[in-house]
Amino acid sequence: MNTFLRSVLKTKTAEGEGALWWLGQMGLLIRLGGMTLCVDYYASDGPGRQFPPPVPAEEMTGIDVFLGTHNHLDHIDHASWRIWAKRNPRALFVFPAAHLKAVLEDGVAPENCRPINDGESVQIGSVTVRAVAAAHEFLDRDPETGLYPCLQYIIEGNGLRVYHAGDTLRYEGMLPRLKAFGPIDAALLPINGRDGVRYRRNCIGNMTFQEAADLAGELRPRLVMPGHWDLFADNPGDPDAFDDYLDAKYPGQMLVIKPDRLSPVRLCAKVMKE
Repeated sequence: MNTFLRSVLKTKTAEGEGALWWLGQMGLLIRLGGMTLCVDYYASDGPGRQFPPPVPAEEMTGIDVFLGTHNHLDHIDHASWRIWAKRNPRALFVFPAAHLKAVLEDGVAPENCRPINDGESVQIGSVTVRAVAAAHEFLDRDPETGLYPCLQYIIEGNGLRVYHAGDTLRYEGMLPRLKAFGPIDAALLPINGRDGVRYRRNCIGNMTFQEAADLAGELRPRLVMPGHWDLFADNPGDPDAFDDYLDAKYPGQMLVIKPDRLSPVRLCAKVMKE
């Protein structure tokens, strides 16, 4: 087994504790109690990457739940999901219900699929995953099925609450919905923004670093991490500007971590970076 992944799976988290590992872009490993969840991990060695996958797809084993927020390659990596479906035969897969057909074509067994839509939740062991629609760049609800193609997740377990924003802009009504879940212990927010150059090559956008910082400032998680800024040179973000803006506008309100890939962040009574 991959040495890093072995250390993740051996990490003990008592009641009220958790641990996070950022995998680059919006990829996140989460340990809550005895469960390990992997969210939006792009593990394929595709063109344009600025660094190789931190954990090769073939070595990603021992995972309890794989989650994907939407059907873009760097969030639901179908080549890797096909591998994970075989190498993690008991793992469950959580994804927007709009993409059920594509996930079944990856070889994920129907009984291992947990399709979900805005406003729904799924219970997996001691962990609850709750879905909120994401606007990437629009909400794009299918008028016939009522399904949203992009989601955000609130992941609750072991006495903690982790918010993974997927790819989204902030839209009217989003903040009160997020606040209704209760205090957030950790949040991963995209900060790469959007502009005309990216639009013209069909690269749709996310929150700017200022918009993400204002969302964090109003949501007030105990810990916030910027994401979606490091993987592709032509779709960057600025984590230092995000940190500086938060510090200037919301001083001392939360712990801001500009994450290092594979470095653990522990959640407990006090959030600590190891």
